[in-house]
Amino acid sequence: MTRSMILMAAVAFVAMSTTPAQSQMVCGERVEIVKALESGHQEQKTAAGLSGNGGLVELFTAVEGSWTLLLTVPGGPTCLLGSGEDWEGWKSTGQPKGQQSSAQPKLPADAT
Repeated sequence: MTRSMILMAAVAFVAMSTTPAQSQMVCGERVEIVKALESGHQEQKTAAGLSGNGGLVELFTAVEGSWTLLLTVPGGPTCLLGSGEDWEGWKSTGQPKGQQSSAQPKLPADAT
C-alpha cells in the first residue's frame, strides 16, 4: 500500500467518523497552523499528496504518536481534517516496520 493510499484511507476514515456536531472544520492560515503543530505538539510533516481537486493533504506526526491531517485548498485556507494519538508509521511497502521482506515470492514449478 502506498503512502497516498494510506492518506486517502485516513481521510475517508476521518470523514466517516465525524458527527454533524463535529463537522465544523477548524481552518486558518497554513503558516500559523504548521507553526502551532511544530512548536505546540512537536509534530513534523511526514507525508503529503495532492487531492483530486488540487488541494494539498499533509500528515504531521510526532515521535510520541500524535498525528494531524491537514487540507490546504488552492487559494484558500488550511483546514484540520483530523487528529489523534498512537500513530504507527509504515514503510512504503505497506507493511509495518520490521516486517518487510526482500525475498521474492516462490512461483510454482509449472508457472512458466
